[in-house]
Amino acid sequence: MEEYNYNLLANYNRDVNCFMNSIIQGITSEEWDKQFPCFYKSIHEVCSHIYVSDFNWLKRFKSLKSFKSLNNNFFDKTYNFTEVLFSNNNEYITMRLELDNILINFIKEIETDDLNKILNYSNSKGIHFEKRMGGLLVHMFNHETHHRAMISIYLEMMGKENDYNSILPFIYKQKA
Repeated sequence: MEEYNYNLLANYNRDVNCFMNSIIQGITSEEWDKQFPCFYKSIHEVCSHIYVSDFNWLKRFKSLKSFKSLNNNFFDKTYNFTEVLFSNNNEYITMRLELDNILINFIKEIETDDLNKILNYSNSKGIHFEKRMGGLLVHMFNHETHHRAMISIYLEMMGKENDYNSILPFIYKQKA
């Protein structure tokens, strides 16, 4: 049952990102970089943060065991959490889809025993942690949901209709 939940979250994550990105694809470069009085000042900054966070979590998970989906040169890069990536929204959308597909394949490889493995890692401030993989996966997906909500608010403030965050319709179209 636990594997179903992680597969559900990974597929929901990809599909909601695609829906959100279909809206982002239609915004201008000025709207992509429009400044808001928030910690992440633009949709561009939030998208970079989400991408870098997911990228770095997947890179950390590589240390638990050899996952086929994570053993490629895609993870040879290094990004810090304050880095703003992407020259435009289309570059983000392309790279996000690639990362989401890697994430889906990674989740498919996870076995029940993997979820209880302890990941030793340091956060961006150099503080060391030892946490169970299953909980870290939930954190990763929840973190992205939180920031997609920020993007939703930014889009609303620009007058862009959006309604993509609810997981409920997605749950009921999946097979149990």
